[in-house]
Amino acid sequence: MEKMNALTPAEKYRAAKLRSKYQLTNQFMQRYDFSFDDFQLAGCHSLEDGKSVLVAAPTGAGKTIVGEFATYLSEHFGNRCFYTTPIKALSNQKYQELVSVYGESEVGLLTGDSSINSAARIVVMTTEVLRNMIYADVNSVDDLGYVVMDEVHYLADKFRGAVWEEILIHLPERIQVVSLSATVSNAEEFGEWLKTVRGETDVVLSEIRPVPLYQHILIGNRILDLFVDEGKVNPELTRLERNSIKRIPGGTWKENKYSTIKSLTRPEVVEKLEHRGFLPAIYFIFSRTGCDAAVASCIRAGLSLTNTQEKDEIREIIGLRTHELPVEDFGVLGFYEWAAALERGIGSHHAGLLPMFKETVEELFQKGLLKVVFATETLALGINMPARSVVLEKLIKWNGETHAVISPGEYTQLTGRAGRRGIDIEGNALVMWSEQIDSGMAAGLASTRTYPLRSSFNPTYNMSANLIARFGHEKARESLGSSFAQFQADKAVVGLAKQIAKNQSSIAEIETKVVCHLGNFSEYMKFRSEIKTLENEYSQRRRYGNRKSNHARLDESIADLRREMKNHPCHACPEREAHARILEKALRLQRESEGLKSRMESRTNVIPKTFDRVCEVLNELDYIYDGRLTPKGLTLTKVYAESDLFLAELLHSDVLKTLPAAELVGLLSALIFEGRGERSRTPRLPRTLERIMPEVVSLWSKIAMLEESCGVQSTREPNFDLAWSAYRWASGNSLQSILRETDIVVGDFVRAIRQIIDLLGQLRNAKPEMQSVIQDALKRIDRGVITYSAVLA
Repeated sequence: MEKMNALTPAEKYRAAKLRSKYQLTNQFMQRYDFSFDDFQLAGCHSLEDGKSVLVAAPTGAGKTIVGEFATYLSEHFGNRCFYTTPIKALSNQKYQELVSVYGESEVGLLTGDSSINSAARIVVMTTEVLRNMIYADVNSVDDLGYVVMDEVHYLADKFRGAVWEEILIHLPERIQVVSLSATVSNAEEFGEWLKTVRGETDVVLSEIRPVPLYQHILIGNRILDLFVDEGKVNPELTRLERNSIKRIPGGTWKENKYSTIKSLTRPEVVEKLEHRGFLPAIYFIFSRTGCDAAVASCIRAGLSLTNTQEKDEIREIIGLRTHELPVEDFGVLGFYEWAAALERGIGSHHAGLLPMFKETVEELFQKGLLKVVFATETLALGINMPARSVVLEKLIKWNGETHAVISPGEYTQLTGRAGRRGIDIEGNALVMWSEQIDSGMAAGLASTRTYPLRSSFNPTYNMSANLIARFGHEKARESLGSSFAQFQADKAVVGLAKQIAKNQSSIAEIETKVVCHLGNFSEYMKFRSEIKTLENEYSQRRRYGNRKSNHARLDESIADLRREMKNHPCHACPEREAHARILEKALRLQRESEGLKSRMESRTNVIPKTFDRVCEVLNELDYIYDGRLTPKGLTLTKVYAESDLFLAELLHSDVLKTLPAAELVGLLSALIFEGRGERSRTPRLPRTLERIMPEVVSLWSKIAMLEESCGVQSTREPNFDLAWSAYRWASGNSLQSILRETDIVVGDFVRAIRQIIDLLGQLRNAKPEMQSVIQDALKRIDRGVITYSAVLA
């Protein structure tokens, strides 16, 4: 009511008009006990108008309201709504939320692991499931009215991002799409692309956080504001930093400087947060072992953040969540230590944890029973776990290739969890000061508002085969040209073309300033330019010791050019060097334009050209003939794994024909496992696999060489480091015995086995004659902790 009272008479009239126009939005609002924000209303109005909509807003702002309105509209109009999320845990969470609203009969769940009521009016699913449905059976979306794509900014993900674009490109245009994104600086560009592939699409932007976020630096024993006076870095911080730097005599300043500021230990930081009223908090540490070590250090320090009633409730939830877990696995899983820490209100959250452990931590934190969770950045990926405060121990993390400073977008995503709507009046982000992380670095990340969404789209073998099967070769190639990746490349090409035109105009203007009465001075300058190029080449060859015969040929060419230059009329011009200085700028612009033309060429039709190279590989291996799929190609359409072509080749070789179930599991592990450390040069293998390993590696090598010759990124080499453990699990050995003889952590092992289960399902579809051995393999590995983790993975 306060919001309405603050409106002017004209604004009240406009609001009344909108309410009468958007009656479905008004009815939907009655379900909630709070007023909708302007951006939520705008998103709902767009849907009610029959348009698609992109909603970009900060974490925790409530953009899912617009997605939930799509489920309401599907109920009203009697059609279906698919609600997609990037990860299974998010799908499970959203499924439970929608069941509480519409009831179990109206809501389904499809995640690859789980299939619940798949014919329901509303189906929550992982994004890959919808992509596979579109390719497998176009009729499966006949009665579909709405698709919600939660966390659509995932399309920038290097490994999975293409799936979002595939759906947005190939979903029938009549279906309204709700794209929900974190705040990105090029949302308008993304919206512009959506209009080209989806038709009429509104872009709704909001940068307003429902709970204000305050940025702090924890320096020594003090929590100081990062910014003062409208965005200026706190001068007290810079004073402390400056005064703390000391120097050891001798050597250079850079080598021998050190800081006198003593950082708090992790338990001391937690105590500080509790004292300031900053709990509950998420404490980000970009290392799994670091998270577990932080929990252990807090327990050793005697921290306990819960009261007796909370401890009882925590024990009850742990019991409910883990009652199916075999008691004999408690020791190897570290169950007792994990549960004891949770009772004290302290936990960790990372990919190495057993899925049911992660799920328990999430529930306890959401209920306010956990006071601090030490987490890796995976927690920032959509899971609903808001906190009062967020702590960043470091601003540098491993990005898969090197240790690098996190991006402004990542910083915003991580700190965006601070501040619980309806609970906190403010959120707090704290960065731990260190000699590597000063106030300048933190301020740069916190104040940057440019984190654009960049497409990572690239045609895969499976995608190419499916597109050819559905559209034919030419139309498939054409459809890839409408990807966001190509859209961004085309926009860049327009910019490059403008710069080239600008350069050419400048060159023409410069050339008009140089008029030599003896002849064409631009022609004369070409001799000078060619001589300079050859002289540089000559110097390079001498430096790297190339053959003398090459030197002689270059000497001769340079001498010939010098003679021609001296014979040119302009060589005798008294203003020759003055003219040359002016035209040097024109030559530099010309060289720049040539470089820009090269970049234009590389970006023009870059995605269709990649498709051509992928098709070249598929042609060579008999998956395509005369622009159509062969029987081998049809098999490939059913294999969605990262190593899709390699697995398809294995299916068509003799390798898998006589392989028993346990050995098949061991072999498939090599296609999905990516170890976190160095590979073993001599992995332990069962004898059957040891015999066929050379054949498997040879098959991969053949593909890799063909890919290199066609200019396609190489398929990942098989990694057999998990093969022995996977084989032993399929042979009936206990989890305890397997984990004790390997470095792999339980979360990674469970995830790997679940990926193998998914691969076996793909094999069953692609090669029905292997049904018997696949069923045997599934029965052997889908047991115990793997089965209990199916819904939670």
